[in-house]
Amino acid sequence: MDRSRLCIAVIDDDESVRKALKRLLRAANLDADTFASGREFLDSVASRVPDCVVLDLHMPGMNGLDVQQQLARGGFRVPIVVITGHDEPQARAQCLSAGAAVYLRKPLDDEALLDAIYKAVGAARSSSSC
Repeated sequence: MDRSRLCIAVIDDDESVRKALKRLLRAANLDADTFASGREFLDSVASRVPDCVVLDLHMPGMNGLDVQQQLARGGFRVPIVVITGHDEPQARAQCLSAGAAVYLRKPLDDEALLDAIYKAVGAARSSSSC
């Protein structure tokens, strides 16, 4: 997989998290777009579908599960890595059953996040048909 061409969308209502993740992804030679809300991200998908989404679960207004459901309804099949600072077994189960590839707790381990992104994208690409 050519990792340098991957575009990762980061959706988190916390500006410091968005900035930190954007720095991490760029340092890993990945393209990163950041969004402060689920609505902002969904509005952008028509013009650019990312290779992977790093999605905060708990956001005001539209939460991460809502974003997952909207993507599915729109027919967008994009790997999703859910991140959360409020880990709950029920939330984990809901996100994974809604199609999230990975569910990680904050604070994030940089290597674990990058590995999760690469594995999610790799799995999605190997399962898609040409």
